[in-house]
Amino acid sequence: MGVIKGVLKEELENSLRMKKEYERALNELPKGCIAEKKIRGHSYCYLAQRVGKKVKYIYKGKISEAERNKYQEAKVLRAKYRKLLSRVKKQVKFLKGTLRGKESI
Repeated sequence: MGVIKGVLKEELENSLRMKKEYERALNELPKGCIAEKKIRGHSYCYLAQRVGKKVKYIYKGKISEAERNKYQEAKVLRAKYRKLLSRVKKQVKFLKGTLRGKESI
C-alpha cells in the first residue's frame, strides 16, 4: 500500500507543477481578441477585453496581419490551456481526495 501512496504523491506533485505552468502560460498570453466592426461601410479594428463583468472595446486603428495573427493564435492557445488547466484541476482534486483516504468515482 505504501508504494501506491508514493506513486500517488509523485503524481500529485507533477499535477501541481503542471497546473502552475498552465497558469503562467495563460498569464503570458495577450489579453483579449481583435474584433472588426463595420461602420458606414468602413472597417475598424478593436481589441475586445473583459473588464470585470463587462466587455470593453479599445480602438486599435489599422493593424498589421502579423498582429492580427498573434491575437488569433493567442485565442487558440488560451482555449487549449484553459481545457488542460480544467483537467489538471480535476486530477489534483481526485488525487488529494484519494491520498486522504476518500475514494470518489
